[in-house]
Amino acid sequence: MTPPPRMASPPPGVPVQLRQLIYYHLDNGFLDNALFLAGRLHALDPKNPDFTHLLALCNLRLGRYKAASDYAKQNPHNPQHLGCAYVYAQASLALGWYQAGAHALERVRGQWAGRNHWNKHSETSRRHIPDAAACYCLLGKLWNAHGDTKKAVEYYIEALKLNPFMWDAFTDLCEIGTLVRPTNIFKVTPEMLAALSHSASNGNGFAQFVSQDSSTTRNPFVATPEVNPFNPPGRNAGDLGLNLGGSNLLSRLNGMMPTPNTQAPIPDYPDAETPTSYGQKISDDDIMMGNAGGTLGKEVLVEAPQAPGRRQRPPASSTADDPPRMRSITSRVRLKMGSEPEQTEIPRPVAQNGHKRTVSGQSTHQAQQPSAPQAPPDPTAAPPRRSARLLHSISSQMRPSSIRERRELRKMKATTTKGKVGVQQLSRAVSGSRKVQSVDNVDQAGKQEPRQTISASTLAGPPPKMNALNEANRDKESLEWLLELLLRLGTGYAQLCRFQCVQALETFRSVPTKQRDTPWVLAQMGKAHYERSQWAEAEELFNIIREKVPTHMDDMEVFSNVLWQLKKDTELSYLAHTLVDQDRLSPQAWCAIGNAFSLQREHDQAIKCFTRATQLDPRFAYAFTLQGHEHVANEEYDKAMHAYRCAISADSRHYNGWYGLGQVYEKMGKFEVAEEHYRAAAQINPTNALLAVKIGSVLDRMRKTEPALMQYATAVTLDPRSNLARFRKAHIHLKLNDPEMALKDLEFLRDSAPDDANVHYLLGRTYKKVGQKASAIRHFTIALNLDPKAQMYIKEAMENLDEDEEEGGWDSEDEG
Repeated sequence: MTPPPRMASPPPGVPVQLRQLIYYHLDNGFLDNALFLAGRLHALDPKNPDFTHLLALCNLRLGRYKAASDYAKQNPHNPQHLGCAYVYAQASLALGWYQAGAHALERVRGQWAGRNHWNKHSETSRRHIPDAAACYCLLGKLWNAHGDTKKAVEYYIEALKLNPFMWDAFTDLCEIGTLVRPTNIFKVTPEMLAALSHSASNGNGFAQFVSQDSSTTRNPFVATPEVNPFNPPGRNAGDLGLNLGGSNLLSRLNGMMPTPNTQAPIPDYPDAETPTSYGQKISDDDIMMGNAGGTLGKEVLVEAPQAPGRRQRPPASSTADDPPRMRSITSRVRLKMGSEPEQTEIPRPVAQNGHKRTVSGQSTHQAQQPSAPQAPPDPTAAPPRRSARLLHSISSQMRPSSIRERRELRKMKATTTKGKVGVQQLSRAVSGSRKVQSVDNVDQAGKQEPRQTISASTLAGPPPKMNALNEANRDKESLEWLLELLLRLGTGYAQLCRFQCVQALETFRSVPTKQRDTPWVLAQMGKAHYERSQWAEAEELFNIIREKVPTHMDDMEVFSNVLWQLKKDTELSYLAHTLVDQDRLSPQAWCAIGNAFSLQREHDQAIKCFTRATQLDPRFAYAFTLQGHEHVANEEYDKAMHAYRCAISADSRHYNGWYGLGQVYEKMGKFEVAEEHYRAAAQINPTNALLAVKIGSVLDRMRKTEPALMQYATAVTLDPRSNLARFRKAHIHLKLNDPEMALKDLEFLRDSAPDDANVHYLLGRTYKKVGQKASAIRHFTIALNLDPKAQMYIKEAMENLDEDEEEGGWDSEDEG
C-alpha cells in the first residue's frame, strides 16, 4: 500500500479560520476542541506569540495550570506579549507562584496601563486581552495571597477607579479589613458618561440588544414582511443559502455573502464584524463575534398588516368596491383638492412583501390597467427604490384616477339622506384590517378627529442625533440603577465584614425583593444573624436557600454550625449527606459531616473530616478552626494550637482562630497570653459579646476585678440578651459587695433562664447578702432540685445563712 501524498503547505487563510474556530469552541464551552485546534494553530508557527497565547489560554480554561504557565512563560520569541503574561499570572495564582505572576504582569505594564474595555464587551464582541482594571485586580489578588496587603490594597483601589463593577476587588478590600466607602466607589463618573455617549453615537451602548434602529438591523424572530416564514421572498437563482445567517459553515465563519449574478443590491450587515481577510494579521485584542442571526431590536413602530393583500378582482366586479381614499405621500407639502376638508389617510409602509401601495391602494407591480391579468413577480427583479421623487411621480401619474374616485364619492354622499343607510365603503386601516363603514361615518370621523399627516421622513424614524441622545439617556438610567444596587449590596457586605450586623441586615432588607431572595443575599443575612448568635433566624434563612437552590454550596459550613448550635442532630446529618451527594470534593460538605460527628461526640471522626476539608482547600480557614475545637475537646492542646495557627495563616482576620488560641492558653493557665489573643480577636470583631466576656473572665482570674466588670458591662451593652454576660456581671457585683446591682441582672436571668441552677444559686447568695433569708432558702432549694449533683455546695450555703461569706469565695469556674 502506497503512503498518501504529502499535503501542500497551508494557504494564508488557514490561521484565520483556525482562530475563529478556536473562539467558537471557547465561547460554546467545548474546551477540548479549542485545545486541539489551538495545537494545530501553534504548530503552524510556534514563534507566533498570538498562537502561543491561544494555546496557553485553552490550557488555563481546562485547569491545566502548569501547562498554561509553561506555554505562556516569556521566552526569547515572546518577550512582551500581554496575553501570555496575563495567562501566566493567572496560572501562577492557582499554583502559588504569587511573586512570579506579579512580576510578569509588571514587566508588560506599558501595554495595559492605558487600556479600558469597560462597556466594550457584548454578545457580539469579545476581548481576550485584558485591560488595566483586570490587570490591577489580578495584581491585587497575587499580592494579597502573597501576604503584602499594602500593595494589594493599592492595586484593588486602582482597579475600582477604572471599573466599579470589579466586584471581587471590592469584596477582597472588605475582607482585608480596609475601611472602604462604597459611596465613593459605586457612582457614575464623567468617564462613564463619555463612554456611554460615544457608544450610543456608534450604536454600541448598553441597550444595543434592546433598542436599535430597524432601518439597519432586522429581527429574524419577528414575522415582518422582510422576514416572514409564511410568505418568504423569492430567492435568487444563484442563492445557495450562503447569505449571512444561513446554514453554510463558511458563511458563518467569514461573515461574507456571495454576490449573485443579478441587479439586486446586496444588503449591508453592519453588525457582522467577524474578520474576513485571509491574509492580513488579525490582532488578538478585539475578537468581534458577528451576530449571524441579526441583532434583536425593535421594529418600526407601524403595525404589521393583520390580513394578506387582496387579490385583484375581474373588471366586472372591480367597481363594486372602490379603493380607500389615500393621499399621495409627500415629504413636507400637503395637497389640497378644491374645497375639500383637510383630511389625510395614514399610508402603509412603503416596502412590505416586495409590494408598494399607490394612491389608489393597489400595488405598483400590478399593471395600470385593471383588466390585464396579474403577472407573477420577478424574483430576480431589483426591489423598488424608496425615495420621495418616486412617490411624487406615482402620485402625479395617479392624480386623474384619484379625482374621478372622489367625484364618485361626492355623488354617493349627495344621494344619501339622514336616517337612511348610506353606501357602505370598505376602508383599510393602518393595521391592514378591513372594516365596513358608511361614507357619513367616515366624514364625521374625519371632522371630529383630524388625522395627522405622516410624511416619509416621519416613517424613517427620529434623526440619528435624537436616537443617540435617547440611547445615552436610557443607558445612563440603567447604569445608575445598577450602581445603586451594587452600592446597597456593597454597603451591606462592608458592614458585615466589619461585623456591624444590625446595620448590614437593614441594608440588605432595603434591596429589591427579587434581588434579596437570591442565595447570595440570603446567605449574607444568615451570616449576620449567625454572628449575633441568633441561631433560629439564621436557620430560617439558610433553609430558604436550600429550598430555592438545593445545589447551593457556598456558606453551607455556617449553616451546619448553626444546626450544631441548635443541637439538631437529624437536620445536620441530613444536610451533610445531601452536600456529599451533590459534591464530594467541596470543603463545605466535609465540614458538615465533621459537625455531625462532633454533635455525636465522635471527635476523632470529626477531626478526620475537617482535615479532609483542609486538604481540599488549604485556604479554608474555618475548617482549621473546627479542627482545633475538636482537639480542644480531646484535650490535645498542642494539636489544637497548630490548627488555630493554620487558620490564622490562611486568613489573618479570622477572629475565630485568635479566639481558639486564647482559649487554649487560658486552659493552660497562661492568662496574660490568653488575654492578648482574646484582645486580638476583639480588635477584629469588636461587636462580639462573647469575646468581651472571655477577656473579662481572664481578667477576673488575674484578680483584676474592676477591669473585668467593665468588660462584662461592655458585653451586656453589645448583646443585652446575653445570659452569660449578665451572669458574670452579677457575680462581679457580688464580689464587690454590691448585691443591689447584682439583683438587677439576676432577676432578668431568673425570667430568661428559669431552669438554670447557677442562676438560682447566685440569687440565694445575693438574697443572703441583703438579709432576705426566706428568699435565699427558696432559691437554694430550687437550685438543689435542678442540679442534685451540686447538693454539697448548696447545702453548705443553706447551713451558713447566718454567717458572712468570705470575699472571693465564688470562683468563675463554679458556674458550670
